[in-house]
Amino acid sequence: MSVKGVTSTAASYVASEYADTTKKSVEVKKSDEAASVKKEEAGAVYEPSKKTENSSSKKTHQPNTALIAQLKADAEQRSNQLQSIVEKLISGQANAFGNANDIWSVLRSGNFTVDAATKKQAQEDISENGYYGVKQTSDRIIDFANALTGGDPSKIEKMREAFKKGYEKAEKTWGDKLPDICKKTFDAVMEKFDKLAEAAKGDVEA
Repeated sequence: MSVKGVTSTAASYVASEYADTTKKSVEVKKSDEAASVKKEEAGAVYEPSKKTENSSSKKTHQPNTALIAQLKADAEQRSNQLQSIVEKLISGQANAFGNANDIWSVLRSGNFTVDAATKKQAQEDISENGYYGVKQTSDRIIDFANALTGGDPSKIEKMREAFKKGYEKAEKTWGDKLPDICKKTFDAVMEKFDKLAEAAKGDVEA
């Protein structure tokens, strides 16, 4: 056999052995990977979620007594605020009326005279468009009521009652029946509360 033939045969043998080795290596690697996947799958255990002992299909609702007490206290505070505002406004209106009319100054404060500047200012204050006039005073009272309740229509009647109590306190402070301008203001405020109530009723029905 020639040297060339031996060399060729040896090369073929080496190539064959290398191919077999590579094939086995690949097969072993694939086998190891498959075993690893199976092991991981076997280790992953599905556990269904457990229901808590206290869980129930029916919900129970408990009243929030702390919140209820807070809301009641807040409503009472707002009601008292409006009473105080009304008392001051109506008393101020009555005083302005007294200063504008000498007879009331005599009867209520014991002052027999009112200086011209005070009388002039008081007359302007109780005029139709004055600060203590029926329109502006009643508007302010309603504005205060709306501000205190945030415009909540369900609080209208509570604010109406607060207004009445404030008016009664102003009357006691005055010591007698309030001047006619105050009574007109009372009527104007009550009418405006009526309109608010009607508007609220319409909103509910709509």
